Amino acid sequence: MRRFLRPGHDPVRERLKRDLFQFNKTVEHGFPHQPSALGYSPFLRLMAIGTRSGAIKLYGAPGVEFMGLHEENNTVMQIHFIPDQCQLVTLLDDNSLHLWSLKQHGGASELLEEHRFTLKGPPGSPPSATQVTAVLPHSSREVLYLGTESGNIFVVELPSFRVLEDRTITPEAVLQRIPEDNCNRRSCELVEALREHPKNPDQILIGYSRGLIVLWDLQNNKATHHFLGSQQLENLYWQRDGSKFISCHYDGSYTQWPVSSDNRQPEPLENTVPYGPFPCKAISKIYWQTTKNGLPYIIFQGGMPRASYGDRHSISVIHGSQQTAFDFTSRVIDFFIIFSSDPAAEFDDPSALVVLAEEELVVIDLKSAGWPAVHPPYLASLHCSAITCSHHVSNIPLKLWERIISAGSKQNIHYSSMPWPIDGGTNIAPDPPQRDLLLTGHEDGTVRFWDASGVCLHLLYKLSTVRVFLTDADPNDNMNTLGEDEWPPLRKVGTFDPYSDDPRLGIQKIYLCKYSGYLAVAGTAGQVLVMELNDEDAEHVVDHAEADLLQDQEGYRWKGHEKLKTRDGPVRFEAGFQPFVLVQCQPPAVVTSLALHSEWKLVAFGTSHGFGLFDHQQKRLVFVKCTLHPSDQLALEGPLSRVKSLKKSLRQSFRRIRRSRVSSRKRRGGSGNASEVQEANAKFDQDALQEMELAPVQRKIEARSAEDSFTGFVRTLYFADTFLRDSSRHCPSLWAGTNGGTVYAFCLRVPPAERRMDEPVRAEQAKEIQLMHRAPVVGILVLDGRSTPLPEPLEVAHDLSKSPDMQGSHQLLVVSEEQFKVFTLPKVSSKLKLKLTALEGCRVRKVTVANFGSCKTDDYSENDLAVLTNLGDIQIISLPFLKLQIRYPCIRKEDVSGIASCVFTKYGQGFYLISPSEFERFSLSTKWLVEPRCIVDMPEVTSNNHVHNKSGTENAARKS
Repeated sequence: MRRFLRPGHDPVRERLKRDLFQFNKTVEHGFPHQPSALGYSPFLRLMAIGTRSGAIKLYGAPGVEFMGLHEENNTVMQIHFIPDQCQLVTLLDDNSLHLWSLKQHGGASELLEEHRFTLKGPPGSPPSATQVTAVLPHSSREVLYLGTESGNIFVVELPSFRVLEDRTITPEAVLQRIPEDNCNRRSCELVEALREHPKNPDQILIGYSRGLIVLWDLQNNKATHHFLGSQQLENLYWQRDGSKFISCHYDGSYTQWPVSSDNRQPEPLENTVPYGPFPCKAISKIYWQTTKNGLPYIIFQGGMPRASYGDRHSISVIHGSQQTAFDFTSRVIDFFIIFSSDPAAEFDDPSALVVLAEEELVVIDLKSAGWPAVHPPYLASLHCSAITCSHHVSNIPLKLWERIISAGSKQNIHYSSMPWPIDGGTNIAPDPPQRDLLLTGHEDGTVRFWDASGVCLHLLYKLSTVRVFLTDADPNDNMNTLGEDEWPPLRKVGTFDPYSDDPRLGIQKIYLCKYSGYLAVAGTAGQVLVMELNDEDAEHVVDHAEADLLQDQEGYRWKGHEKLKTRDGPVRFEAGFQPFVLVQCQPPAVVTSLALHSEWKLVAFGTSHGFGLFDHQQKRLVFVKCTLHPSDQLALEGPLSRVKSLKKSLRQSFRRIRRSRVSSRKRRGGSGNASEVQEANAKFDQDALQEMELAPVQRKIEARSAEDSFTGFVRTLYFADTFLRDSSRHCPSLWAGTNGGTVYAFCLRVPPAERRMDEPVRAEQAKEIQLMHRAPVVGILVLDGRSTPLPEPLEVAHDLSKSPDMQGSHQLLVVSEEQFKVFTLPKVSSKLKLKLTALEGCRVRKVTVANFGSCKTDDYSENDLAVLTNLGDIQIISLPFLKLQIRYPCIRKEDVSGIASCVFTKYGQGFYLISPSEFERFSLSTKWLVEPRCIVDMPEVTSNNHVHNKSGTENAARKS
C-alpha cells in the first residue's frame, strides 16, 4: 500500500527548497530579432531599438540595458526621445503612440510604459487623415507635432496626449501663404519630415513628399518661407547654425537651401547627385556635420546607381576628398551620428557613425584614419553564421582566460581603439563572481568564444576550422580590397555573413577542458578535430586517422555526402586553438556525441552508425563499435539527403500499415487451433494486466520496437573511473548510450604516465544494458560512495574538487527520454527509478547535474538534476533519490528549436535561442543570478535653460 500513499509534507525541506531554487528569465543576449526602428538621446547617451514583435530595448554603457514590450505586439515604426528627459515616444504600425519613462525603483532604473494614445479624426474621415508619418518632440518638452498622410499636423500635449485642436496646422493654412502658381492641394499631401529650427524653437520646417518645404512660425501660425523642390522629398536636416538646411530626394540627389532673414523666395544653393549621372536610388536620410577645419562631413543612406548597385545596402561618408560607401550585408534600418551635443559648441565635430542593419549593429569611428569599425561590447551578431550548437564552461581558470583574450586581441587589430561611444547610465550590478565561457558552433565551421560572465555577451575569440580542409573559398581572400579607381568606393563592413562555403563544415559538438586547454570539435561530415592552445602563430602538419564505424559489414552502403578533403602538407594557424589531429569517421555522418578526457588523453565520438575511442597522445585509434541494427537503413541516408529520407520513411509507414492489415486478415482467416491459441494468449495478457500493481496516475507507455529507425544513433558518451568488473578494483571506463535504449560499457586500460607513449591504451567491452522500454538514452552519470557525481578530469588535481569516494559502492544513473533509473555497480542491478513519461506525460530533452547553493548560507549546497522536457518545462530532481523538487515552465512547447538549443550551466543557469540571433538567459538558482541592474541620471532644467545632472535618487528625494 505504500505506493499509493502520498509522501508527507516536510516543512524543513520546503523552506530549504525556497532557499535553493528560484526561476527567473534574466537577460536577452545577442542582437534583437527583426529590428524595425532606432532612436538616440544625445543628452542621456542612450540608444533605443524597436522590433517587429513590439519589443523596445535601451542600451547605454556596457551593462546598462532596459527592455519593454508593447502589449499589442505590433511593429515599432519610430522611436523619439523627449529632449532632455528620461522619456521616449514610440509609434507602432497600428498608428498608436506610447510614452515610456525611466523611473527609479528599488535603487535602480526601470523602463515603464506610462501612456498610450491613438490619434482619431472626425467621424467619417478616412484613415489617412490621422495616419501618423512624422513625429517631432518639441524642445519645450510639452508637445509633440504629428505629421499625417493627409498633410495635417496635429499638436499633442505631453504627457497627457491631449490633442490641442486650436494649434493644428492644416494644408489649407499652409497654402494661403504660397503663391498661386504653386498652390496645389496635392503638394501638401503626406508630411515626410518635421524639423525644429536649431536656434529658434518657434520655427519648424515642414517637408511634404511632393517636394514642397515650408518654414512655419509657431507663434504667429503662418508660413514665413517656402521652398520648392523638383523631386520627391525623402528627408530634411538642419545645419547647426540654422542658416541652411539640406533636403534629400528620391532621385538620389540632395539640395542645400539658404534661410534668409527677409521673405525673399530662396533659391537652392546647390543640387548634387553624388553617384550620378545615371539613375540612382533614393537618399532616404542625410546628415551635414560641420568641423573646425571647414570641411563638412556629408553622410547619407542610399543614392547608389540603380542599374549596377540597386541591391546594395550602403551608407556613404564624404569628407573633403575622402569618400567611402560602407556596404552592409543586410538591409539598413536606420542610422545616427554621435556629435557634440553642447549647445554652446560652434561645430558638430562628429565622432562616430552608428548603423542599425537588419542583422547587426555597426559603429564606425570617424575620428581615426581610414574610418575603422568599433568592436561592440554588446549586441553581438550571434548568427553572423547560423548557430549549430552551444557549449558552456563555468569558472574558467585565470591563465586560460588571459590566453584566450590574448589570442582574440590579435584578431581584432583592424578594429578601432576608441572607447564605446554610447555610454549613458551607470552599471550598478555586482561584478560577476566567476569567469564563464559560452562557446557557439556555426554553420561555416567556426567556433566563437563568448564572455558569458555578466550581462553583456562579449566576443573574446573566434576559431576557424576551415584551414584544415580544401574548400571553394580561399581563406586568404580579402573582401575589402578595392582598386584605386573603383567607383563607387564600396567597402564591406560588419560580420554578418549567412552563406557557408560548404554545409559539411558545420560544427555539431564542442568539448573544452578548462584545465588542460584541450578542445575537441566535431562536424557535419564526421570530422573530429582535437586542438591545443598555442600563444603564437604556427605552421604544422595535422595528423589524420580514419575510424570505420561499419567495420566492413556487408549490406550497408552510405548514400549521404562525401567527407571533406584535407590539405596536404603543413598548414599555417593563427595564435589560439590549433588542431593537431583529425579523426575522420566513415561513413562521414554527423557526429552526434563527443567526450574528451584530457587526463587520459582520450577522445570519444559517436555517430548514427556507432562510436569510437581515439588516443590523441599516441594518435592512434583504440577501438570502434558499430551500433547499427539491420533495419537502420535511414542512418545511411545522411542529413543532406532529406528527400530520400522522407521517401524512405513514407515507404516504411505504408509497409507497416500493409503488414498490420495482412496480419489482421491472417488472424481472422487462420485455422481453428491458431485462433484458440490467440484467444488464450489474449486472455492471459488481460489477466496479467489486471494483476499488475500500476499506480493509478501512470500512463501506459508502449515499448519501442527494435526495428525503429536510428536505434544505433549514439546520443551520449561518458568517461568514468569506477567499479566495472568487480567491487575491489576500479578502472577507467567509457559508457555510450544509444537511441534504441542500449548502454555499452567498456573497460579501459590506460598505461601510467611513464609508459604512456610506449604502451597502447586497451579497451574491452564489459557490460551491455538494454532498457526494456527502449527509449533513447540522453544521459549517463556515475555517483561515488557519497552519492556525489564523479568530478571532471583534472578537477581534483587542481584542488577544485574533493577526491571521489572509492570506498563505498558506486551507482550508475541512466537517463532515458522516458525515465531515470539507478543501478548498483558493478553488478548493474536495478535499484531505483522514476518514470517521468508515465507520470508526467513528457519526455526528457536535456539533462545535466547542477550545483545549487543556499542564498541564506554559504555552508550548504547540493547537486541536483536539471531536466528540460519536450513540453518546455524545467524540472529539478534530487540525487540520488530521484525526487521531483520543483517544476517551472520555461520555453513554449511549440518552440522546438528553442528546446533543442538549450544548454545548462554547472551552477543552475541556462541559455536557449529565442530567435536565430538571441539567447534568453535564465536562472534556476537563488544564489547565481546574472541580470541587468543599472541607473540613469535624471535631468533637471533650470530657468536659464542650462541642463544639470542629478541622480534619480536625489531627484526623488527633492520631489517628495
